[in-house]
Amino acid sequence: MPNKLTTEYRFFLSMPHNMKVLLITNMLYALVLPVVEIFMAAYIMRFFDSVSFVAIFQVCMYTGIIITSVTNGFLLKRFKVAHLYSFGILLSGLSMVGMMFIKDIALPGLIVSGTLIGAASGFFWTNRYLMALTTTEDSNRNYFFGLESFFFTISNIGVPLAIGALLAFIDGTSFLGIQFDILSGYRLVTLIVFAITIVACVALAQGKFENPVQKNFIYFKFDKLWNKQIFLSMLKGLVQGFLVTAPAMLIMKYVGQEGSLGLIQSISGGLSAIIIYLLGRFAKPQHRISIFAAGITLFLIGTIVNGIELSMFGVMVFVLCKVFFQPLHDLAYYPIMMKVIDVVSAREKRNNYAYILNHEFGLFTGRIIGLAIFIFLAFYVSETFALRYALIIVAALQMLSIPLARNIMKHSYENKNSDTALQSEKI
Repeated sequence: MPNKLTTEYRFFLSMPHNMKVLLITNMLYALVLPVVEIFMAAYIMRFFDSVSFVAIFQVCMYTGIIITSVTNGFLLKRFKVAHLYSFGILLSGLSMVGMMFIKDIALPGLIVSGTLIGAASGFFWTNRYLMALTTTEDSNRNYFFGLESFFFTISNIGVPLAIGALLAFIDGTSFLGIQFDILSGYRLVTLIVFAITIVACVALAQGKFENPVQKNFIYFKFDKLWNKQIFLSMLKGLVQGFLVTAPAMLIMKYVGQEGSLGLIQSISGGLSAIIIYLLGRFAKPQHRISIFAAGITLFLIGTIVNGIELSMFGVMVFVLCKVFFQPLHDLAYYPIMMKVIDVVSAREKRNNYAYILNHEFGLFTGRIIGLAIFIFLAFYVSETFALRYALIIVAALQMLSIPLARNIMKHSYENKNSDTALQSEKI
């Protein structure tokens, strides 16, 4: 076993320097993401006791992402991509600190906080895509996203478990005459998160990342292949509109308190992380569609079980399926997207960031549609109906991604600059 770990470590060291730096930075930020994705929704549910406020927060987050994605394109003309990436990491920590330490956060404060956290995500994700695109090649992107997904999966296991235990421990305790409660625990978590964001920025400073040469990045007409990729991004966004809030809502309502969030996700997370790492390490580009289809199918199964048995058992099955679905989906999706950018940017002779920005609009559209489906069903039918059937509807629509991704892969590798090994593959 030690020999195998040493081999894997040496393989990691064989990767390009900037790629290693970016992976280490993302590993650190992976400790922050579960707080944003899971416990922010749980915190709002606890504070406002209303699904509608969680939905408002999500819309503000998505809007903030779009605003800063556009702003980031202009800033790239003057600032280094690594500095903008670091700013996004720090802003996410500061936004959470500000939100948690406002004693009586009202709707305006929720809107501002949601927009700022979304703005941080916009700086983080768009610059992350750009740096990953320029520091990786198609041949090593499976490994890059496999290792990155491994970090995120492990964090999604350990961080909720640790935070759940901390919240349970701190509730009702006193120190130096100060009485602590759950909300005090959340504030302590945000301070720890902010400290981690600072360390992540220091790690990123060890790399040298280049900005796009071509400065124009706003276009309205694109190659047909890219238009297919945008539709694929909309389908991905459709699921994202649910996955940030739905698990927290389901668990808080049908399973238990925050400690259950960590316990449930840790049940299968370890196995998921190992599988994702091995797939990223050994799978070839031609295996991406199989990985992609497996993840989506598993997600559909989880939503059907949740719909049939909306109880502790159904919710647990759904969350377990989600734990496998997300890294499998991302492991295949992002290399496919970046291969398309490689092809169409060379074909249209455009700035890579033009496609990253347009991709964010595709995700935004899907997220808003997904969230709108849930809100409509929750308000005009019932919240229970929405939690039972909205996920099934979205998962069924997601199945359209499989033939679409297969078609995109086929046409991406028909390009004359594609790998010769894949030109003979029938995808």
